[in-house]
Amino acid sequence: MTFLRRLALSCIFFLAPASLGASGLTPLTDRTDILGWEAVGRIDIGGKGYCTGVLIASDLVLTAAHCVFDSETSLLRDAGSFSFAAGYQDGQAIETRAVQQVVAHANYKAALGPITSNIRHDVALLKLAEPISTFTAAPFAIHSGIAPGNSVSVVSYGKGRDDVMSWQKQCDVLGRGAGLIAFNCDVTFGSSGAPVFVKEGNRARIVSLVSSGRNADGDVVAFGMDLPANIAHLKRTLRVLPRYSNTATSTTTRANAPTGITRISVGFDRKSTSAKFVKSGN
Repeated sequence: MTFLRRLALSCIFFLAPASLGASGLTPLTDRTDILGWEAVGRIDIGGKGYCTGVLIASDLVLTAAHCVFDSETSLLRDAGSFSFAAGYQDGQAIETRAVQQVVAHANYKAALGPITSNIRHDVALLKLAEPISTFTAAPFAIHSGIAPGNSVSVVSYGKGRDDVMSWQKQCDVLGRGAGLIAFNCDVTFGSSGAPVFVKEGNRARIVSLVSSGRNADGDVVAFGMDLPANIAHLKRTLRVLPRYSNTATSTTTRANAPTGITRISVGFDRKSTSAKFVKSGN
């Protein structure tokens, strides 16, 4: 049975933004603990929750697409509802920035939940109103060569550890295929958008993002996506946006868009027939 077939038979749920207010994890409790991880931070969503994000440029934060949509309306949230706190720890951040623009992948369809095509494209970029100095938080580069059996690590926030960045130093790639990757990493609600790292030389590189998970005999298996083509798509979308527009996506029509939000269509696949998954009751 192929990896993609095993994925389709799983009971998958998005690791939704944790509400404000585990084994294998190392809490980075001291300021010195986060040295080298300053580009990882918490994305706060208008007081309604948070996800994990990571700088890939001084003014670009990478996260999961499902973090930037309203779960009740399936509409993209306004950029002004987000802020990014780099190196967030115990209520303080190394730097905090407002968000100027938000772009979600055009093939991500918020209303459909964690179907395979959504996990494959569950990627968004937040453009910061002002860049964060690379001397303060050095952005991470993207890696594309991971294979099943390779070891990876995850740095994230999550339910029950809202104010402390946690690092799982080692978990494994369980499978990869059709733009999807499975990991046995310890993730939970709020870990959405958390970077999955592989070490290359003396510097970690991002190989995927935490998108969703399933319960397997009490263990959580995390799912992510291949990144290079997704990120290239998002950057192209950003380049064609008017400079002062707030947000962009292709998953809703202009008729359904709130006033002041610009929506564009880039590469929408109308022939997608991916199977739906049963959501977890959690």
